[in-house]
Order: sequence, then structure tokens, then C-alpha cells
Amino acid sequence: MTGSNSTSSGYGSLDEENDDFTFFTAKSNFFPQTQAKQVPKSVTREEDKEEEKPTSLTKEDIKAKIDDYNSKVTENGMKLSSDGTYTGFIKVHLKLRRPVTVDSGDGKSPGPGSSSDSSDNRTSFYLPRDAVKQLHISSTTTVGEVIQGLLKKFMVQDNPRKFALYRLTRRDSQDLFQKLPLSECPLCLRLLAGPDLESLSFVLKENETGEVEWHAFSVPELQNFLIILEKEEKERMRQVELRYAAYREKLLLALGQVESKPG
Repeated sequence: MTGSNSTSSGYGSLDEENDDFTFFTAKSNFFPQTQAKQVPKSVTREEDKEEEKPTSLTKEDIKAKIDDYNSKVTENGMKLSSDGTYTGFIKVHLKLRRPVTVDSGDGKSPGPGSSSDSSDNRTSFYLPRDAVKQLHISSTTTVGEVIQGLLKKFMVQDNPRKFALYRLTRRDSQDLFQKLPLSECPLCLRLLAGPDLESLSFVLKENETGEVEWHAFSVPELQNFLIILEKEEKERMRQVELRYAAYREKLLLALGQVESKPG
């Protein structure tokens, strides 16, 4: 598996602000909640549906689909082998909200926002937001192998079970995410959907199982999480206080205008 990558500049642990402000705490963001989760307006889960698989097609059908795919791209097309398998490229967007752990045996920190663990020469830090990794894979490469390959490219030491690969499609201006099973073959999905990223994109996210798998974390990782989440909670509290002060000022101004009017 080979690859090249491009990443956005800067590191960040907090989501970008929007009009629908939600107060953040470490407990509500990191630990499982017993109450029903509220689905964001822009994200829904795509219903499971049966889909034609290239593996069930004849070699001639696959060749026709590859020819059609290649006619729509100017580079990084797919190549069919004599045994009926094929190779090509996929792009994976990394949307990780939690820090990852990398080997820092040289003693250097990988970037801002890191929290060093000197006990085992590992460092926990946030990957750049919306980093994109391009991978060259085959039609037999599974989701599990893609996840392991991504972690290897970024030298991430975390357990692969902490992560999951999602398919992202857009429908009626909404982002639809569907978690892919480890046995799924991403390049097959890419061939069926065509090269249009609006029709299909791949996203690496945390494996949201509904429960925290404590055995998958080391003690230094958990300690780093607590430090980072405490900083995030304080920042969110500061944002809430600033917004409260701004709303209070507007309210007092509006009350003053009403009281100054005669009658």
C-alpha cells in the first residue's frame, strides 16, 4: 500500500463555532451517555441497503466499469489485472476529535497541542483537522487493512479498534455517514460510485461503540486525555461566559430604549 498526503494547516481540538451553540464538558463528550443522543441537523445515518458488488460481476463487466471510471478522471485511474482484481486510489478524510498517540523516540514533539509522555517515549496530540490521505489499494484490500495502513502512515500507536471507516454521501444538502464493516472493500465501493466525491467519500473517525473500551487505553493515554479535556472544558466555559455577557449587554440596551420611550 503506497500513499501521499496533504493536510490542512494548524492543529485544533475544538469544533468550529456555529449558530447552534452546545455547551461542552469532558463528561458529555468523552464518556458514554445513558440518555438518547440528539442527532445533529447536518448528519443522519444512511439506511442499510443492498448494493451491487463488483465481485459478483464478470471480468467483462468490471472492465467496462473501470473504462467508464477512467474516462471521468485525468489521473489516478484504475487498472485491471489478468486475474480479475484491480488497483486504484482512494482518498480518506481524517476527522478525529480525540488525540492520537505516536512514537516520539527522538524526543521531539510532533506539533502544537501535544502532551508528551516521557515514560515510554510516546506523545499524544491532535492530528490536523480535515487531513486527507491518498492510498493506493487493490480491490481485495479491506476496511481493516485501510485503517491499519492509515495508522502506519501517521505512525499512530493506538489500537486500530479505536477507529472506524465511514462512507460519506450527500443527499438533500445533508451529510450521510455509514460505518463500514471491517471486511468491506473500499475500492469496490469507489468503482461503483464513480470518482465524484459528492457521491461517495471515505472518512476515518473514532469508533463510536456506545461504550468506552478502557482496556484499549494505556494509563498515560488516559492521563493525557484528562489534561486535554479539562483544557477544552475551560475554553468552552469561557466561550459561554462571553456569550452570556454579550446577550446581557444587548438585553440591558433594549430595556433602556424601552424605558426611555414616553407612554
